Amino acid sequence: MDRFLAQTDCDPKSYSPLTLAFIGDGVFELFVRERLVLQGNCPVKELHKHAVKQVQAAAQAMVVPKLEPILSEEEISVLKRGRNAHVGHVPKNASVADYHAATALESLFGYLYLKGDLKRLQELFLEVCKIQMQDIEKTNL
Repeated sequence: MDRFLAQTDCDPKSYSPLTLAFIGDGVFELFVRERLVLQGNCPVKELHKHAVKQVQAAAQAMVVPKLEPILSEEEISVLKRGRNAHVGHVPKNASVADYHAATALESLFGYLYLKGDLKRLQELFLEVCKIQMQDIEKTNL
């Protein structure tokens, strides 16, 4: 399965970065939730708490610079478009810089999803998880 709704005439380059981020937000959240559920059954309150830690703007923003070295030129271009997109407002629990970086990451996930590149999405998501775990381990020392 390349996409949930297989539509062959979708050109992700034609979408605005915020539209890509809109779908990328959902894709990223679903990946996080799936990963948490597959780690074992636990109360939904705990699942939600762990999911929020991974999907909040600061957590997403932190991985972007560490992810850039493994991205293709095309992916870097999408990332930059997402970072530079004019967002209407920034949530009160996020800094402007973090929100822009998180939007960049979500744009990339949306782009790859619409492109139908599930393999690359999985690779990047696993790398994001690895980076986030390393950051958690550093802060717990």
